[in-house]
Amino acid sequence: MYFFSTEVTSSKISSDNPLYQRTRKAYELTLDSIQGNVLEIGCGEGYGATMYHKRAKQLTLIDKSKYSTSLIKKKFPDATVIQKKVPLLSHISDNSFDVILLFQIIEHIKNDKLLIEEIKRVLKPGGTAFLTTPNATKSIARNPWHYKEYTYDQINNLIKNVFNTYTIMGIEGNDKTDHYYATNKKNVERILKLDIFNLQYKTPSFILKIPYEILNRYNRKRLFKKNNELVNTINSQDYSLHKYSKNTLDFFCTMVKKQ
Repeated sequence: MYFFSTEVTSSKISSDNPLYQRTRKAYELTLDSIQGNVLEIGCGEGYGATMYHKRAKQLTLIDKSKYSTSLIKKKFPDATVIQKKVPLLSHISDNSFDVILLFQIIEHIKNDKLLIEEIKRVLKPGGTAFLTTPNATKSIARNPWHYKEYTYDQINNLIKNVFNTYTIMGIEGNDKTDHYYATNKKNVERILKLDIFNLQYKTPSFILKIPYEILNRYNRKRLFKKNNELVNTINSQDYSLHKYSKNTLDFFCTMVKKQ
C-alpha cells in the first residue's frame, strides 16, 4: 500500500473516494483541451496524467515529493519529470506550454501571485492554464497544510492582476455528495467541541499537522465504515461545473495568455 497523507488524495484508499472523484472531475473537464506541450504542477501519484497523457504531444510533470516523482518516472518514461517546489518554475523557458494544469496546489503556496505570473510566463501565446482550489466558505476546519484558502473575490483578484482573459466557475456536488459533506461536517464539529481553547487557530501549522492527519484519517475511515455504500458509490458524475454559487466546493479557473 502506498502512503499518502490525507492532503494528497489517493485513488487507492477507499475512504478517500469522494475527494478523489471530486479531483478527478477537474481532469475530465479539461480532457478536450489537452494538446501539444502540457505541464502539470503538483501531479501527485499521477492518476490525472494517466487520463490525459496520450493526448499530449510532450508532457512535463512537476511535484515536490521525491517519492511521487520516482513513481511518476516509472509510469511515464517518456515524460519530463521534475522534483521541485514552486512557485518559481526555474529552468523552464518562456512560452513553452500549450496547456498547464494546476489542481488543488495554489492554496499551499505563500507567494501565490508569483506562481500565477510564472504560469503566464511559461504559457505559449494562446495557451490555456486550468486551476482549481477549494472554496474557503465551504471549509469545515483549519487545514494546516494550506497556506491560504480563497473566497471568490480573493481568487478573482489574484488572477485578474496577471491575466486579462480568464473565467472562474465552480465545481459542486449533488444530493449524494451533499449528504457526505453534511455527515463529515457533523463529525468534525463533534471533534472540534473538544477544542475549547480554539487551539486549531492558535497552534503553528507544523505542529497542527500531526493531530490533523490522525484525526482526519480516523474520521474518513469512520465515515467509510458507517456509510460504506455512500462512500463507494460516489463518482465523478456526481460533481458538475456551474457558475459560482454558495454550493461551490472548488473554484475552476481557466486562464488564457493573449496571442
